[in-house]
Amino acid sequence: MSATITIYGIRNCDTMKKARAWLDKKGLDYVFHDYKTAGIAHDRLEGWSARVGWETLLNRSGTTFRKLPDSERQGLDERKAIDLMLSQPSMIKRPVLEAGAVLLVGFKPDQYAGALDR
Repeated sequence: MSATITIYGIRNCDTMKKARAWLDKKGLDYVFHDYKTAGIAHDRLEGWSARVGWETLLNRSGTTFRKLPDSERQGLDERKAIDLMLSQPSMIKRPVLEAGAVLLVGFKPDQYAGALDR
């Protein structure tokens, strides 16, 4: 794999730890972007949303989303979801992995292997 791999997420997330361990085991170099400390660009979120859908990016099962008032959780559309994810990056499903044309959301070893073992 010749494209630079960037993995986005939050350092202490268990799923992130599994994804980073998988990449380490495979000997794949990657850059880790902690969007809890470094933030995330609006245009990057829009680009991801255009490719995989905002529904895929938004972590509805996390505590941060579940603690939102009903008024903020209802009537979600792409614009509102992106605004929520920008203001509270914990609402972005983790990890998001970019490597050239590859964009993976969440960690499934089989998907990683299919996309990165080349």
